[in-house]
Amino acid sequence: MIDFVYNTDFRLSNKDVFSRWLISVANDEGFLIDTLVFLFVDDNEILEMNKKFLKHDYYTDVITFGDLKDKKISGDIAISIERVLENSKTYGLEFEDELIRVMAHGLLHIMGYNDKISSDKSVMSQKENKAIKMFHVKHV
Repeated sequence: MIDFVYNTDFRLSNKDVFSRWLISVANDEGFLIDTLVFLFVDDNEILEMNKKFLKHDYYTDVITFGDLKDKKISGDIAISIERVLENSKTYGLEFEDELIRVMAHGLLHIMGYNDKISSDKSVMSQKENKAIKMFHVKHV
């Protein structure tokens, strides 16, 4: 089950398309989604979450809380819509492409991918790019 919770005015354009895409990304990596909740928030809410749970006093685009058992994914992924919008402008990307990247990024973290060191960042970036292509090829 995939659920989308909105604490902002933002709404996904088509929840079913996003759900099918997320399932495909997980399946492509050999995982199944058990329970996954995406929480769309503003900068203030993600800052408070970052302080409370990670002891970081700065804004971020995504925070992931997840569990992986027997290749089954359960978790919560909080995404700051304001950060996604800002990132899309900074990097000259369409908002939806940046949103897709951030959603994939959170899911990849639950699947065990990291981005703390350069080599891990490279793998994560490749996986994100593949997920973006999967969205546009299979699910639009």
